[in-house]
Amino acid sequence: MRFGCHLSIKNGFLGAAKQAYEMGAGAFQYFSKNPRSLGVKEFQLEDATLCKQFCEEKDILSVIHSPYPTTLTPKTNKKREAVLASLHNDLVIADACGSIGVVVHFGKQLEPEKPLQSYQLMIEILNEVLVGWDGQAKILLENTGGLPGTIGTTLDELAQVRNLCQEQEKIGFCFDTCHAFASSLWDGDNWQEVMERGNELAYFDHLEVIHLNNSKYATGTGKDRHAPIFNQGYILETQFNDILTTPQLRDIPFILETPKEEVPHEKEIAMLQEKW
Repeated sequence: MRFGCHLSIKNGFLGAAKQAYEMGAGAFQYFSKNPRSLGVKEFQLEDATLCKQFCEEKDILSVIHSPYPTTLTPKTNKKREAVLASLHNDLVIADACGSIGVVVHFGKQLEPEKPLQSYQLMIEILNEVLVGWDGQAKILLENTGGLPGTIGTTLDELAQVRNLCQEQEKIGFCFDTCHAFASSLWDGDNWQEVMERGNELAYFDHLEVIHLNNSKYATGTGKDRHAPIFNQGYILETQFNDILTTPQLRDIPFILETPKEEVPHEKEIAMLQEKW
C-alpha cells in the first residue's frame, strides 16, 4: 500500500518530496501555489525537475490540489477566465513535477430549477482547459461531501461528466472517503455495492488517488469535517478495512487530509503501514 499526506511547498517542490521520503511516505499532495488565490504562478523549472527526478528515484507519487477558489461552475466571465488560467497553470506545474494530476472539486449547483445547467458548464470548462493540453498530468474530479442528492455526490455524475467531455482520456478521479461518507455514497457498510456500481461505470478504471479521511459526523449529514483515521471519527477501522483490502485499489495512493494537530501525519502514516 502507498500512504501519504498533504505537505507544504514552503521549501520548494523538491523540499516537499524530500519531506515525504523522510516521513516514510509513498506519496504526497501539495498546493502548487497560494491555496486561496487563482493567480498564475511563475515557478522554478529546475526545482520542479529535481522534484520529478527525486520522486522517480525514490518511487514516490505526487498530486496537486487546486486552490480553494477553483470552481468548475464559475458564475461570471471574470471568474471563468481566472479558473481556466489557474487550472492550466496547475497542469503545467504538475507535469513539470511529474505529478499524476490536479485534484479539482466537482462543481456546485447554479440554479436548483435548472439542474442540467451546472453539468453543462462543467463540461464546457473541462473542454476549454483540456483541448490542446498535451501533457501527462490529468484533471482529477473529486466527489463532494454534500447532503444526499446534492450535486457531485454520486459516481454516476462523475463518470457521466467525464464521458461527455471531448478529452476524457485526460480526466481521472479522486475518491474522498469523508465526502463519500458525508453524502452517504458510502455509508461504511455498502462498499461492495459502491465497487459494483463503480465497475459498471468504469469509474475505478480511472481512479488515480484516494483522499483517506475519517469523519467527525455521522454518515448522511452532509458535513465535510475530517477526523484522524484511528479511534476519533465515525468511520470504523473495520469499515476502512473494506476499502484498504480491495485488490483493485492496491496501486492507488492514499493521501491523508486529516487534522495533523490531532495526530501528526508521520505517526498516522506509520500506523497505517503497520495495520495495512
